Amino acid sequence: MTARVLIADDHEVVRRGIRSILENQAGWEICGEAVTGREAVEKALQLTPDVVVLDVGMPELNGLEAARQILKALPHTEILILTMHDSTQLVHEVLDAGARGYVLKSDAGRDLVTAVDALCRHKPFFAPSVSGVVLDGFRKNANGASTFTTSDPLTPREREILQLLAEGKSNKEVATILGISVKTAETHRTNVMRKLELHSVSELVRYAIRNNIIDA
Repeated sequence: MTARVLIADDHEVVRRGIRSILENQAGWEICGEAVTGREAVEKALQLTPDVVVLDVGMPELNGLEAARQILKALPHTEILILTMHDSTQLVHEVLDAGARGYVLKSDAGRDLVTAVDALCRHKPFFAPSVSGVVLDGFRKNANGASTFTTSDPLTPREREILQLLAEGKSNKEVATILGISVKTAETHRTNVMRKLELHSVSELVRYAIRNNIIDA
C-alpha cells in the first residue's frame, strides 16, 4: 500500500524520529514536514497527503485547530494525533475535531506504523490506553447521547486568536499573522475575554494551558 504522510511537530528530534520509523515502510513517502500548526494546514492544502501526523501542542495553531481546518478542506485526508498526553478530555477533543487516530509519543515505536496503516485504509486507530474512553463514547452515542461535543463558546477564529494571545503575541502581531486589521484583532480579543469571563492575560494563559491550547 502506498501512503503520503505529512509530519507536523515543533521539535526537530521528534520529526526525525517519526520520519525514520515511517520511511522504512515500502511505498510510504514523507511528503513534507511542518513546525507550526499553521504551516501544517498550508502544507496539507498544498501537498494533499493521505495522512497528517499532528502534535497537539504546536505554536501559532494547535493540533486540534489544525486538524479541523485540514479536514474541512480535505475531508478524505486522515489525521493522526501524536501526543504525550492521554487525558480523557483530550481524547474527546481529538474526536470532536474529527481526527480518527491517536497515538502516545511514548508508544510511537510500537504503534505508529500500525496506526498510519489503519488510517490509510480509512480505519480508526486509538492507543490501547485510551481505547476504553473511545469505546465508552461510542456506546453512549449508540444510545442517542452526543458524547464528543465541546462546550467551547468560541468561534474557530476566536480560538486561533486565543492561542496567539496566550503565546504572548500583541494585537498587531496577531493581525499580521492572520492577515486582518489591528482593529479586528482587538475586537476578537475583547470577544474572547468576554465569552470566557477572563479579566487578564494571565487568566487567559491559564485557560489556554488548562484546555490543551498551549503547553505549559
